[in-house]
Amino acid sequence: MPRKPRIPAATPASPKRESQPVSLKVLSDHLGLSVAAISRVLSASPAARSIPKETQDRILAAAEMLNYRPNLFARSLRNRRSQTIGVLVPEVSEGYTTLVLSGIEHQLLQADYFYFLVSHHHREEMIQRSQRLFQDRAVEGIIAVDTLLRERWAIPTVTVSGHHEPKGVTNIVLNHRLAAALAVDHLRGLGHRRLAFIKGQRFSSDTESRWRGIRHVMKKNGLTIFPKLVAQLEGDLPSHEPGYLATKRLLAGGESFTSLFAFNDVSAIGAIKALREAGLRVPQDVSVVGFDDIQSASFQNPGLTTVRQPLRTMGMLAAQTVLQQIGASASAMHAQQIVVDPEFVVRESTCPAAVATRGQKREDHRHESRSRR
Repeated sequence: MPRKPRIPAATPASPKRESQPVSLKVLSDHLGLSVAAISRVLSASPAARSIPKETQDRILAAAEMLNYRPNLFARSLRNRRSQTIGVLVPEVSEGYTTLVLSGIEHQLLQADYFYFLVSHHHREEMIQRSQRLFQDRAVEGIIAVDTLLRERWAIPTVTVSGHHEPKGVTNIVLNHRLAAALAVDHLRGLGHRRLAFIKGQRFSSDTESRWRGIRHVMKKNGLTIFPKLVAQLEGDLPSHEPGYLATKRLLAGGESFTSLFAFNDVSAIGAIKALREAGLRVPQDVSVVGFDDIQSASFQNPGLTTVRQPLRTMGMLAAQTVLQQIGASASAMHAQQIVVDPEFVVRESTCPAAVATRGQKREDHRHESRSRR
């Protein structure tokens, strides 16, 4: 018959602790099973498959009843593994970062890994300090999100939207040319010819790649990019304000436009506010397209048409890739880049372009003729 664990009685000087955790040895004595068998089941080891399900259920029930908690620190010393990953992000805010993080977290939890998170706000000294911070905590790998790494660190490293990685670093990147084509083709199909654009901040790793994709697609479609219809996000506020201010600058330039393609959904929402304050209707006067498809995009008024960047999937891929590299030999070759494709989501913020005035049509024709020369 299994023996019950012996728990010391409480004393006045040492009050009784309820739910005090117990060791694997106590579980072994209680169940009459080997420590090795119990460890395999509780760690979800592949070797546990050879243990009958009835026995596995007994082990799990006893562990819950006796409040067993694994000693992860002791395990890491034995295995020389910390079961932790270091994650670098610019900031934690609605939209891009949180969606990528949700994918990273999901994948790491499946593998019983934890992560340390550092928000660097694009400050070079913070990125450098985080390297020492992660080393002190013996992390096994690094995931850098929208972060410029100037050198490869000595442990497996994966970036999300990095674009300028040192050799040996794997980058999870979006197909920005396809993303631009999806948005521009949609607007062109609705009859829009005067497109305004909001570029990302200069420090964002996606800004130049996305802008190159837009220029390529516009030229391919015989459409003109008007310099006065291009604004850039300024500042590092993770809010709607940069998009709002960029759109105010576009409107102040005096050039008319029938559609606006924003760098991300957060800036597109700010743009819609600026357009409405200027007495313009969305989408009847100006159609607006965002980028990312954040969770609130479908709940805007109107619902935001956007390029869906599979951010959660990209985060999961990053975590999966770094874990694979941790388990691989030091001499193993790794992919330099993993490209994922976007989707296009049509909602209520876009519609066919309004009929242009004759003068505007003549101006468009003149600009397009000049661009073909």
